[in-house]
Amino acid sequence: MRRIGIAVNQNKPSALDVTKQLVSLLEAKDAKVLVDSKVADQIGRSDLALDVDKFPDQVDLVFVLGGDGTLLGVARQLAVYDLPILGINLGHLGFLSEAEPEDLPSAVDRVLRGDYHLEKRMMIDASIIRNGQTIHRNIALNDIGIAKGSFGRMVTLSVYVDDMYVDKYSGDGLIISTPTGSTAYSLSCGGPIVSPHINVMVVTPICPHTLTSRPFIVQKDQVIRVEVSATHNDIGITIDGQVGYKGEVNDTIIVRKSPHYTTLIKWQERGFFDVLRQKLHNPN
Repeated sequence: MRRIGIAVNQNKPSALDVTKQLVSLLEAKDAKVLVDSKVADQIGRSDLALDVDKFPDQVDLVFVLGGDGTLLGVARQLAVYDLPILGINLGHLGFLSEAEPEDLPSAVDRVLRGDYHLEKRMMIDASIIRNGQTIHRNIALNDIGIAKGSFGRMVTLSVYVDDMYVDKYSGDGLIISTPTGSTAYSLSCGGPIVSPHINVMVVTPICPHTLTSRPFIVQKDQVIRVEVSATHNDIGITIDGQVGYKGEVNDTIIVRKSPHYTTLIKWQERGFFDVLRQKLHNPN
């Protein structure tokens, strides 16, 4: 019997209806189902309630109902457990999701018969060091952002790779992304699209105040060190655009490949560049 956990972004308009449908489809196939405690009571199934952080001991894989942001949050929460995740898109873009609500019957059938492949997505670790002490550490599937806060101010970031000086970037900040994150904030700042099958890190300046600053790519096992300088302390460090820390002048941020991966459930016939065309193509 397959054991399925369902994590839900209850703020999406169709979340409860889709959750009910998914539970019915899975139970009709004799799967064991557990639902995020925050949602189970709302759909009248308190008998299925379990906190998402307890899924690893009880389920074989997780359906995530929501948008890309929901999946990113669940991926960080479950990263150390290597649980396969299937994204069901209830958001706008749904770049990381593999199915839409109208695909639920087919998606359930495919998952239960094992008609999919697992795609391991690289994650990165970020440590914020202040006065020689690590004050924050976190993991990201998409990116680490280091940026100034207020409009009209700049931040200067000195970048080193494996202790070798690269350059100094003055502007709005810097994004360090995984291949998965290369199609997110980094892309909007002029960074390259990187196939998720290539494990590298992308460093992309945000609105650099120079004619020569360009994004660059480093090997997965290299370590990126960023030293912060500015005339103010209005500085922020973000994890996947969801978790934020207040930075200060002279902070050092160390970014390296994480030992953990996010494992996504993917359909064999649906390649990365197919999704890229479908989701990011501008018909105009």
